[in-house]
Amino acid sequence: MSFTPTPVPGPDAPLRAALRYGLIGLAVLIVLSVAIATATAGVEGLWGALLGAAIGGGFILTTAAVILFGAKLPPSTAGLVMLVSWVGKVLVVLIVVGVLNNFDFYDRTALFLTVIGALLIVLGAETYGVLRQKVPYVTTPAGDSEPDPAPE
Repeated sequence: MSFTPTPVPGPDAPLRAALRYGLIGLAVLIVLSVAIATATAGVEGLWGALLGAAIGGGFILTTAAVILFGAKLPPSTAGLVMLVSWVGKVLVVLIVVGVLNNFDFYDRTALFLTVIGALLIVLGAETYGVLRQKVPYVTTPAGDSEPDPAPE
């Protein structure tokens, strides 16, 4: 008789699940958004949906990836990495939107709705991924700094 125990998930399992579910949610959104935007606005809708998915999905998924990377760093360094990545993401989005404002090869409504959809769906999918994970944890009674001595 052989017994193979189920592996215990690591402390980063919720973040990995968040990335996985976020990517799945983004993929579903891209397919639906591209289909609807192309049907309603043609090629301009297609470009608007693709750009919106890249902007919104990239913004949210980058946060989860940076948190996963920062979990292995010392707390002060992880905080710095999070701050720099957030400021960097905001700057990149502002620059991309500023550059896109000069062009009209995409549908602005499709872009806007897809960005909002990506933010909501990917964030919801990541939240679902985190909440679905079961990571064991152990608590000790308050003030119990040393284990009980071995019985004599």
